[in-house]
Amino acid sequence: MKVLVTGTAGFIGFHTAIRLLERGDSVVGFDVVNDYYDVALKEKRLEILADKARGTNAGYSFIRANLADPSAVGRAFEEHRPDRVIHLAAQAGVRYSLENPQAYVESNLTGFTNILEACRAFEVEHLTYASTSSVYGANRTMPFSEHHDVDHPLQFYAATKRANELMAHAYSHLFRLPTTGLRFFTVYGPWGRPDMALFLFTRKILEGEAIPVFNHGNHTRDFTYVDDIVEGVVRVNDTPAEADPDWDAHQPDPASSDAPFRIYNIGNNAPVKLMEYIEAIEEALGIKAKLDLLPLQPGDVPDTYADVRELADAVDYRPQTPVKEGVRRFVDWYRGYYDV
Repeated sequence: MKVLVTGTAGFIGFHTAIRLLERGDSVVGFDVVNDYYDVALKEKRLEILADKARGTNAGYSFIRANLADPSAVGRAFEEHRPDRVIHLAAQAGVRYSLENPQAYVESNLTGFTNILEACRAFEVEHLTYASTSSVYGANRTMPFSEHHDVDHPLQFYAATKRANELMAHAYSHLFRLPTTGLRFFTVYGPWGRPDMALFLFTRKILEGEAIPVFNHGNHTRDFTYVDDIVEGVVRVNDTPAEADPDWDAHQPDPASSDAPFRIYNIGNNAPVKLMEYIEAIEEALGIKAKLDLLPLQPGDVPDTYADVRELADAVDYRPQTPVKEGVRRFVDWYRGYYDV
């Protein structure tokens, strides 16, 4: 099939596009390639994608444009006529949303509206899009379930991603557009984002600097290796959302609908304490970290833990990568990429 993947210069979008090309799908990449973090890293991902496409003889094209520009999005759909869309582009980062909320409005709200409109206009078979575990916000019931209330976000980033879920439902209801939202839980791995903990900690430990450890290391996170995430994304893309015949308007389930709409958690289902994660990095590097213990940051969620039973039932999702193994693979990539 032909799949339009937004955010292909980004971490998860890059890996997803690689996976689709490897199995023979035609991929249309879309990314503005902004400078939120190292542009050279993004350009290298795009270079590898183009090389992969040549090596597999799969159809591949790339559009460098802004999702907030409705004419650019419309032209992409008009020219390429994708069968399905995997929307992974977004302004990411929990803490950055405290500094520059307007960036989240442009990318996460305006950009997503343009994707929804194009999917409707060109009768796309299925829209799969990225949400986040951050939508669980003030909820402390563990593990997080798609059936829980998610109306108490703790930062603007989470609020925009929750808005995406509601916007998708409206289009599923009004236009019968099949949409599936995936709530990602702390994705890590090779080619990751420099603002994420694993990347930041690895760099600082190698340079002999102290690493910032918020909440004095008492966080737990459902760290999920990128290959496991991508396998789930691709399986969901292959399984268009359908209306739930048992959905009850008098007792509405937020995870499904009488429209072709679904929400799933996608995580490792095995939370790890932040200090154990740091120990895995130390072991992979062979270097002891210097710690700068700090209080909980504004907007941070103390713990995350994904209940993934719904996704397992729907597409046989089974994460395979232990944290120590995933961290080792990242460190091996980091040393090779930066010649450390």
